[in-house]
Amino acid sequence: MSVKPLREGGPAARIAVIAGDGIGKEVTPESVKAIRAAITSARRQIEFVEFDWGADKFLREGVSLPAGAVEMLANEFDAILFGALGDPRVPSNQHAADILLGLRFKLDLFVNARPVELFHERLTPLRERSANDIRFMVFRENTEGLYVGVGGFFKKDTPDEIAVQEDVNSRKGVERIIRHAFDYARRNQLKRVCMSDKSNAMNFAHDLWQRVFKQVLQEYPEIESRHLYIDTLAMEVVRDPRQFDVIVTCNLFGDIISDLGAQLAGGLGLAPSGNIHPGRTSLFEPVHGSAPNIAGKGIANPLGSILTSGMMLDFLGWKSEGDALRSAVRSALQENFVTPDLGGDKGTVEVGDWIAKRVADR
Repeated sequence: MSVKPLREGGPAARIAVIAGDGIGKEVTPESVKAIRAAITSARRQIEFVEFDWGADKFLREGVSLPAGAVEMLANEFDAILFGALGDPRVPSNQHAADILLGLRFKLDLFVNARPVELFHERLTPLRERSANDIRFMVFRENTEGLYVGVGGFFKKDTPDEIAVQEDVNSRKGVERIIRHAFDYARRNQLKRVCMSDKSNAMNFAHDLWQRVFKQVLQEYPEIESRHLYIDTLAMEVVRDPRQFDVIVTCNLFGDIISDLGAQLAGGLGLAPSGNIHPGRTSLFEPVHGSAPNIAGKGIANPLGSILTSGMMLDFLGWKSEGDALRSAVRSALQENFVTPDLGGDKGTVEVGDWIAKRVADR
C-alpha cells in the first residue's frame, strides 16, 4: 500500500533524509545508494531531500527541530530515513530528544516495529540455532508509557529528594498497538501473538493491557494468543526463540526486549526499526546510535541502516525492492564482506558499494 497518492508528474515517493550525528552521516549515504540501486532496476522513482538537523546545527544555530518542520514532513513527505543522533559536544543530548522524540510524538508514530531475524548462524550467541529459529517481530507502543516525561522532583539535590516518573497508558493507545500486532500477524499469515506486561505488580496500568488484550484477541480466533510477564518473556526468548512470531508490549518493555532480540540476531549493528503510523508519514532508523567512538574512521557497519531502508520500502508498498536489500545483506554476511564489528575487514563505503552492486545485478 502506498502511503499517499502518487503525485502527478512527480516522483512516486518523497523521502526526507536526516543523517544526524556520528556514524549516521556515514551509513545513511550507503542506504540511499542501496535504495537507488533497488528502485533503478525496478524503474521506480524516489526523490531524496536532505536535512542537516543534528548536533552541528544545534551548536551553530541553537536550533534542533526547526519551526514548522513537523507539519512540512507530514504534508510533503512519504517517509523519513533517519541516521542517528548523539554527540559528546551536547552532553544533555537535548537536540536528540527534541528531534527524535519530537517527531515520534508529534507525528503520532505509535508503532515501533523491531524485526528480529538471524541472517547467519555464526552471529548468534545461542548454541545450535539456525536462521529459521530466530525470526519474530516486536511491536513496542511508542507514544505512551514511562517515556512521556510526566513526573518531577521534590526536594531535589537534598537527602530527602523524591523523584516521580509516571506511567501513562490510554485505552486508545493500548488498543491500537495490540490491534496492529494482530493485524500484522493475520496479514503475514503468522500463527502466534504474545502480549507481555507486568500486571502482577503494575496492577493499574497493566490491568488495562490485560483487559484490552482479552477483548481484542476475540476478533482473531485463528491466531494463538498468549500472555507472558516481561521477566518470563525475556527468559523464554533466550531459551527458545522459535516459540515467538509476534510480540507486543509497552514502551519500556519493548525497548528492552527488542534490544535483547537484536543481540540474539547478531547485535545492534544489524538491527533495523520503524516508527510508524499506518497511512501517514513514518520514520525509519537503525538502532545502533551515533557511536562517536568510531565516527570518522570509515569502519561503521551500514547493514543496519540498509535493513532499515528495506523496512521503509516495504512501508511504501515496494516489498520486492525491500526483499532485494535483505537478500543482499544476507549474501554479504554469507561471504563475510562486512565491517570489523562483524568479523570482516571492509570499510563502510566498500560494503555499501558491494550491496548496491549486488542489488543492481539481481
